[in-house]
Amino acid sequence: MPQIQNRLTLKEFLAIPESDVTYELVDGEAVPKMSPKRFHSALQRTLLMLIYEWCRGQGEVYPEWAITLKRNGEDWVPVPDLTYVSYQRLPADVMEDKACSVPPELVIEIISPGQTFGQLAEKATDYLEAGVLRVWVVDPQARSITVFYPDAPPRTYTKATALTDSLLEGLELTPQQVFGEARLPEKS
Repeated sequence: MPQIQNRLTLKEFLAIPESDVTYELVDGEAVPKMSPKRFHSALQRTLLMLIYEWCRGQGEVYPEWAITLKRNGEDWVPVPDLTYVSYQRLPADVMEDKACSVPPELVIEIISPGQTFGQLAEKATDYLEAGVLRVWVVDPQARSITVFYPDAPPRTYTKATALTDSLLEGLELTPQQVFGEARLPEKS
């Protein structure tokens, strides 16, 4: 895609034709999203399957679904690795082929090579300030899942520590389970 000089409006951004490159709207610019590698994709698939089984009948989980939010008072369209939204926030009968129009309960971001935990922690803060209720940052190197909350400090889960949350009633998983099912090699 050619460099865009002018700031894009939300409408202009959403009108960009689909291509092989996924973009996020950040500060009025179409910013290409990093292309995931095998380990990232394996973690995304594993989390998608686990959350999909849990959320049947109560909501939807999707990979790479854009969300229309506000960040620092401006339109912001991030594309998280996974998005869970309940039918309370987005009724089941609302089936439109467009970006998610409500802040979801949960977004999951997986750290890719070239990204840092600090960058995604900052993005997690932006999500929370925009009305997302939980953000998970998955770190393949540390084999951890850090949960960000709007009203409490973040908490990092490792090994066999069960990740549970009253917001996501009935969902229970451990980093050991997630990384094991994704078949990521052990660090040497």
